[in-house]
Amino acid sequence: MTESFVHLHVHTKYSLLDGASDIPTLVGYAKELGMPALAITDHGVMYGVIEFYKECLKQGIKPIIGCEVYITSGSRFDKGVNVRDKQYHLILLAENYEGYRNLMKLVSIGQLEGVYYKPRIDKEVLRQYSKGLICLSACVAGEVPRHIIRGELETAERVMLEYLDIFDRDHYFLEIQNHDLPEERIVSEQLRKLAAKHHIGLVATNDLHYVRRDDAGGQDILLCIQTNARYIDPKRMRFNNDMYYLKTRKEMEERFPEDKEALDNTLKIAERCNLELEFGHLLLPKFPLPEGTTAMGYLRKLCEEGFPSRYDAGDKKALERLEYELDIIEQMGYPGYFLIVWDFINYCRNNDIPVGPGRGSAAGSIVAYLTGITNIDPLKYDLIFERFLNPERVSMPDIDTDICYVKRHLVVDYLAKKYGESHVAQIITFGTLAAKAAVKDVGRALDVPLSTVNQVNKMIPNVPGTTLKEALKNSKELRALCAEDETVAKMLDFAQKVEGMPRHTSTHAAGVVITPEELSNYVPLQITSSSDDEHEYVCTQYDKDRAESLGLLKMDLLGLRTLTVIDDAVKMLKKNRNIDVDVDHLNLEDKATCAMLCRGDTAAVFQMESDGMTQLMRDLAPEGFVDLIPLVALYRPGPLGSGMATDFIKGRHGQRTAKALHPLLEPVIADTYGVILYQEQVMQITSVLGGFSLGEADILRRAMGKKKAKELDSMREKFIAGAKANHNIDRSLAEEVFALLQHFAGYGFNKSHSAAYALVAYQTAYLKANYPVEYMAAFLNSIIGNADKVSWYINICRGMEIQVLPPDVNASESNFAVDGKAIRFGMAGIKSVGDSAVNSILEERTKNGPYKDFLDFTQRIDSSKVNKRVVENLIKSGSMDSFGAKRSQLLAVMERALELAASRQKDRISGQLGLFGEEEFEEINSIELPNVAELPKDEILRLEKELIGFYVTGHPLDEFRSALNKLTPIKDLDQGGFSEEQRVTVGGIIAENKIRATKAGDNMATFTLEDFSGALTCIAFPRSYVANANNIFQENIVKVQGILKLDEEEPRIFANTIMKLEKAAEDVRIFVAADKETPEIQKEMAKIFSQFRGQNPVYLHLLGSRKIVKADSCFWVQAKSPGFVAAIKALLGENTLR
Repeated sequence: MTESFVHLHVHTKYSLLDGASDIPTLVGYAKELGMPALAITDHGVMYGVIEFYKECLKQGIKPIIGCEVYITSGSRFDKGVNVRDKQYHLILLAENYEGYRNLMKLVSIGQLEGVYYKPRIDKEVLRQYSKGLICLSACVAGEVPRHIIRGELETAERVMLEYLDIFDRDHYFLEIQNHDLPEERIVSEQLRKLAAKHHIGLVATNDLHYVRRDDAGGQDILLCIQTNARYIDPKRMRFNNDMYYLKTRKEMEERFPEDKEALDNTLKIAERCNLELEFGHLLLPKFPLPEGTTAMGYLRKLCEEGFPSRYDAGDKKALERLEYELDIIEQMGYPGYFLIVWDFINYCRNNDIPVGPGRGSAAGSIVAYLTGITNIDPLKYDLIFERFLNPERVSMPDIDTDICYVKRHLVVDYLAKKYGESHVAQIITFGTLAAKAAVKDVGRALDVPLSTVNQVNKMIPNVPGTTLKEALKNSKELRALCAEDETVAKMLDFAQKVEGMPRHTSTHAAGVVITPEELSNYVPLQITSSSDDEHEYVCTQYDKDRAESLGLLKMDLLGLRTLTVIDDAVKMLKKNRNIDVDVDHLNLEDKATCAMLCRGDTAAVFQMESDGMTQLMRDLAPEGFVDLIPLVALYRPGPLGSGMATDFIKGRHGQRTAKALHPLLEPVIADTYGVILYQEQVMQITSVLGGFSLGEADILRRAMGKKKAKELDSMREKFIAGAKANHNIDRSLAEEVFALLQHFAGYGFNKSHSAAYALVAYQTAYLKANYPVEYMAAFLNSIIGNADKVSWYINICRGMEIQVLPPDVNASESNFAVDGKAIRFGMAGIKSVGDSAVNSILEERTKNGPYKDFLDFTQRIDSSKVNKRVVENLIKSGSMDSFGAKRSQLLAVMERALELAASRQKDRISGQLGLFGEEEFEEINSIELPNVAELPKDEILRLEKELIGFYVTGHPLDEFRSALNKLTPIKDLDQGGFSEEQRVTVGGIIAENKIRATKAGDNMATFTLEDFSGALTCIAFPRSYVANANNIFQENIVKVQGILKLDEEEPRIFANTIMKLEKAAEDVRIFVAADKETPEIQKEMAKIFSQFRGQNPVYLHLLGSRKIVKADSCFWVQAKSPGFVAAIKALLGENTLR
């Protein structure tokens, strides 16, 4: 026993931004040192418990589950000035399963009831849930040690006896530590005395925060990130030395030479801690059934009731499939699961909460289709049930559901009411320090200039999962920068130490768990903010995979904006035009829809609007919904990179004929033109040729996808034997087919999911093609908070010849709305106006009619909600243009009008209006609009852009449209027609501009250039900056010539020349009558052109010859010169110039 030691005070990376121990590395090192067990005791949370437990079992050492909780000497509900002085640490270890459940209870109570800076428990609940727990008195932040440090020895002893009473001598230990802190020596001396006096066990621990001694630097930088401190700040929070690592028994003996028993006690405690957790057993909540029915009976009844609306009564194939699925569902014990899902989806459908037609493999189930869980016919589209639920591979079913994102919370509330609030929670997720985030946070801690941090991050590929190690390996530029700049090298070294560590928690976008008993019997809980920080939810402390592994029922309720868009568009059609559109029963081969998609007009179409998908759409030329199903599967890196997409499209257009390796494969691959595109096809071929059941085929598909060599070897032989036995196929052909399946299995996609998402895509395309105004208004509402996107899609609307009207206090609603054949901008989209002000304006307008003029508006609004800033922004955004006054005039009288209106409101409230109201009313009406010039046009446009994100009354580039038409549109640069390092010329307005110094002290510029089609980043390095600095200013309209860079997510231009863009000269059109087409006249025209030479191109419309001739540039003229106009008219006639 004395040869080993067990660490009982251990912080992993889940002590967020404090612990730096990676769990597999930590456990592996403990195993390497011969330690029989290891504890996990993170600060106030149990995030890492399941990962830790499984990793310990995997590596063959005993896991000890614990937590370093925060405890208050008062009540957990106390808050106030002195409360933080009464907060302490305490180590709790689960001796058995009862202790584990009690630990979850305590941690949950601390998080749900006791948060005040830290999640605190108190002794009331500690006493209530103490059974099965072993308690250690903790580090110098423990309650007993704190009183000792303060010199309050009697209080320390009293508190110790209080803990001893809560637990007992077998379950309470005094903890000693030695990290060379003076306080630790004081505490340890007194704890030894108390232990001897009261016969309490001593236990020696190390406050472990990282695995090895040389990991201390990484943990130190985490503390800087946590406290937002600078690394060089001498006053910042830091550990006193590098002793907080996983020490050996020998190292611990050196720290505690006189405390052999305290070291041995770690092994005795470890022997007593024996926790066994169960995994994989589904813990279904009980679905409330009608009296006298079983879950299976009720599910069958629902299917039978739904059958007539889906199939003909005698449809044998559908009836057989239904019986087959019901048998498997009953056999696997999942009828209750289906009823739970059916119930909340039925609630959605009955309560105006849009639900998607299906998601994932569940769309392959006829039971899901008949009960209304999905809206995709699995028989019509040849979808396989076993891809969803496999009787030969016991796993929990997983029906994911898309729900209107605005109303998702109503579904969660419904589940909480149905099954009990203490039985329903959302699921936690962790934001991690991925490569770029690690560089950014470490750079801030090290005081690295932001420009340098951004420079480094631009060299890291925008590919999810890319590590800094990979980025350094693949980027010569990044390696060179590290070599020449010590600051960058140090930053990347630290960043690699913290990369992958969890940084913060948030709520998973979709996951919800429902439990048969109280949640805290199964998982620890906490309050966590949603991803948008607008809501707080009770969440599990275990993430979705760990929660599900414990058997908890996990529902994925994904808030999908597209469903909200569809629903809003349908409601607008009904409200404005009394048109009923049922998106579940559309013409799936609508000509207008298909024509639009074939043109590549895919903006705002779900899943279809990326450039690559748009091109694929054009190439495929869909003729209906069914053609969109393969598109969803094809537009992925695997199929695109392997040539599958090209083969599919060539096959569709008869440009390629693929011969099947065996006639039995023909029916399976006919619809995909010889390409094995779907996972279901791999299963079908395995079944048809190899004689596998579809359940076995699904197991093979999974093995192929995960490249499980041993499993594949045995299944290959089974396939070959089955092909021979069933179809007399020789070994070489069977091996060839198996190899083909193995190749395509890596690229295959779930057809059920493709079909479900293709249907949503088709619904959006149908609405856009047939009802573009309503659809685009609904779509704009879905992005109303994103000014850049709104601006972009308003340009899309204009390209569709849909007019977007400016905001108007008498015509606008809160959101975008249909106004005749146009879309009216919603007032909620105006910057710094706010929902409260908009709602107040609309309520008054609804109640008392439109505002007659500006003064009427100021008198009627509620000044407590519609303040001066709101009114000013309404004027500047053009929302009051309909009053007929200039914006400059309204701004001039605004303050006086608002003052008088506020005074009138005050008098009305105090009851004095009867005495003085008439005079004040006359004073308000006597305000006259001054005769002032309107704001300059460029100022009007700038304010519109600033306040509503786009230009309403014009565009700064309007006068340059002809000149821009001769340059490359910005949007075309990433359409595939341009190559890396190509020289290009673009033009537009400089929207943003940043000047910074290089390491050498030279200035360079990075600016955003916008034209009518889009925006991109341009970079002027020092030499280019010096040459062009006079033209690099915000709002300058310029032409940029440079080198195109396509190595980032978005194209960039390294600018060489930046010059002011000149307005393109207007064309001069001269119409020459037939009788004037003579050599003599031509000579006279040439003389006039030479006399009035200028910049305007000349086009001669020769009416007799029926030709249009563009004159050489040497004959271009001054179009507006009175002399030119008089001379040409004298020669050719009054109507010759047009």
